[in-house]
Amino acid sequence: MTPITIRGDSMSGNCLKVKFVCDLLGIPYRWIETSVIRGETRTPEFLKLNPAGQVPLVEWPDDRVLAQSDAIIFHLAEGSRLIPADAFERAEMLQWMFWEQYSHETAIAVRRFHKTYLKKPEHEIDPSLMKKGERALAVMNDHLAGKGYFVGGQLSLADIALVAYTRWAHEGGFDLGSHPHVREWVKRVEKDLGLSHAA
Repeated sequence: MTPITIRGDSMSGNCLKVKFVCDLLGIPYRWIETSVIRGETRTPEFLKLNPAGQVPLVEWPDDRVLAQSDAIIFHLAEGSRLIPADAFERAEMLQWMFWEQYSHETAIAVRRFHKTYLKKPEHEIDPSLMKKGERALAVMNDHLAGKGYFVGGQLSLADIALVAYTRWAHEGGFDLGSHPHVREWVKRVEKDLGLSHAA
């Protein structure tokens, strides 16, 4: 199988989702490190591939190109155990993936970026990000009470999409100790993916 090419930034959970799926499913790939902070997503070469100027970006040998992390992993996992066979469970998986991008990533990932990578002092970080992130973690914690995974009792793309930034939530100042079901789920999914524990 000819490898796909992934242009991604290793500090980005969105990019790492694609790597996690490829590694788990044995999909060969070539990784091209593309730094957001150094402006490498804004070069003429990159913008020709993705005018939105965002990573991850995946290129196939036949010149097809796909952006947006959850669209990419949904395509890569087609027909695999990571997508539930049941139509309603599949819709539930997508529900959580959409929620992750709208209500989770926009707080937890953004606060982590400002705190860890831009090194902003606390008073310069929008305080609403902490409140929004804590609400997201509370929603997750309540859902995971008595459950091992988000959908269908087994690992799915919903778990991979959500774990990508949740496992680094402490870098944004969030305490997973206050969300014990989330904390245990993170460890479980990291083990499934063969990752060392991030905390």
